[in-house]
Amino acid sequence: MRIDRTVETAAPTSEVFAFLADFTTTEQWDPGTVRTERISGDGGVGTAYANTSRFLGRNTDLTYVVEAYEPDTKVALRGENKTVTAHDTMTFVPTATGGTSVRYVAEFELKGMARMVAPLLTPAFTRLGDKASDQLRATLDRLGR
Repeated sequence: MRIDRTVETAAPTSEVFAFLADFTTTEQWDPGTVRTERISGDGGVGTAYANTSRFLGRNTDLTYVVEAYEPDTKVALRGENKTVTAHDTMTFVPTATGGTSVRYVAEFELKGMARMVAPLLTPAFTRLGDKASDQLRATLDRLGR
């Protein structure tokens, strides 16, 4: 399953990157996130985050690790637990007006028995992606003020 959204904001790229590269900010813009804490690292490659998200009425814990960190350009993380592997990639492109275009791609690979119900979860993931992009846009627009 894949969520792929692009959000534009008037906030400058360096500010948007700094905000989103710190994955603990998911609590502010991802409606599924209950809590995210940095558990090791300095924010760059190898940094690990403990994330608790709520999906379809259940909490799930994932450990995310930063796999790519290119200042003002790209951040990629891999999250995993016993039922899912998630790959989240954020790319940042300055706009002609001094703002930023952010593309957020989240890919989920369900494991074990959860894989059997994956097709049934597509509408729920689509709703989650729509809510997240709306909340992300609103949060980033507050940065630009």
